[in-house]
Amino acid sequence: MKIAILSDFHFGYAWNSKLEKDSFDNAREALEKSQDCDLILIIGDIFDSRIPNTEVWDKALEVLSTPLLAEDKETKLIKLLGKNIKEISERTLTGAPVIALHGTHERRGRDQVNAIQALEQTGFLIHLHCNGVIFEKEGQKVAIQGMSGVPERYAKDILDKWNPKPVEGCYNILMIHQSIDPYVYSPLDPPTLNMNNLPHGFSLIINGHIHNHEKAKIKDTDFIIPGSTIITQLKEEEIKTPRGFYKLEIPENRIEFIELEKNRKIFYREIILDEKSSKDKIESELEKILKNRFDKKPLIKFKISGKKTGLVDKELKSLEKKYEKDCILTFQKKLESEEMEKKLDFLKKMREEKLSIEEMGIKILRENLDSLKFKEEFDPENLFKLLSDNQTERAFDILTKKQQTLKQFGVQND
Repeated sequence: MKIAILSDFHFGYAWNSKLEKDSFDNAREALEKSQDCDLILIIGDIFDSRIPNTEVWDKALEVLSTPLLAEDKETKLIKLLGKNIKEISERTLTGAPVIALHGTHERRGRDQVNAIQALEQTGFLIHLHCNGVIFEKEGQKVAIQGMSGVPERYAKDILDKWNPKPVEGCYNILMIHQSIDPYVYSPLDPPTLNMNNLPHGFSLIINGHIHNHEKAKIKDTDFIIPGSTIITQLKEEEIKTPRGFYKLEIPENRIEFIELEKNRKIFYREIILDEKSSKDKIESELEKILKNRFDKKPLIKFKISGKKTGLVDKELKSLEKKYEKDCILTFQKKLESEEMEKKLDFLKKMREEKLSIEEMGIKILRENLDSLKFKEEFDPENLFKLLSDNQTERAFDILTKKQQTLKQFGVQND
């Protein structure tokens, strides 16, 4: 039995831009390359938005019809684990059946229907959340259980409460769509799952959500992250990682990464400028890249850093215009000046001192007053309190000597 393992199509990403077709093109290629598979697993974030617009739905349904139109794989659904047979359409079981999770981008409120549930109701796939299915082909049984995306802070509690167990006599797959330490998607929302507290005894654990593909072992269990089929974060690490999906062949337990070949090529370049630099340095790098031939216009991202230069937005716009027929250009500027460096050093020192927000504000105000050579006899803390209370006119009166004391404003020293 062959199983395709895909994730994070992000249909609708970069909508109304030059990149709006890429998510559909890449997913279509992945599904076409999966035509020899008996089952297709999609590990969440099929859509980029919780409520996709009509045009995105139209293109998504066209792409997702590919498995339904494949020749019958004779893969039989033999048992449900916590699901009702009424939830599953006969149409879903034709061609190569698709089993999917909803991800963080599709997650909605408890009483609301999300996009993946809607796809199940229309017969495009089987949706899993804390339940599972068992399929069989030619005597080979595979049990697939899945937990769709939930808020990170609840993930471990929900997984522990569900407590999925391997099914005897089956090749057991567990699908999850979460951040898992050390594969953390966003440090702003720390994961509660890690490689040591995942359920034991499964043949394979698959995780979506993370956009770079990965393969590892947890004792005797294979662990894979398919990664996204589309680059949504124009960061160096993601740009350099190939897009694709995995194919699993059982009972041989052969796992192979299949790279996409038709996706738009993306290049990342860092350019360090000085006061004598001009756009010629960027243009020279552009010419090197564009010597190659591309089926689609490549996306080229320049990260421009260095000291303050004469390079202005107008010149960057002129480069975009000049090369618009050959590529899609994007710029990230991180130009420094002596003044900015001083401010950054000042903020770093305050962070090291572990000051409160109020203490930091007062210190910044005092530094600014000193830099303006403001030597009047009053307490900056009281002036800060006026500004905090949005009494800017009164604070201005103090600074311009229209008011000599703070007492009339009801501000007293503590």
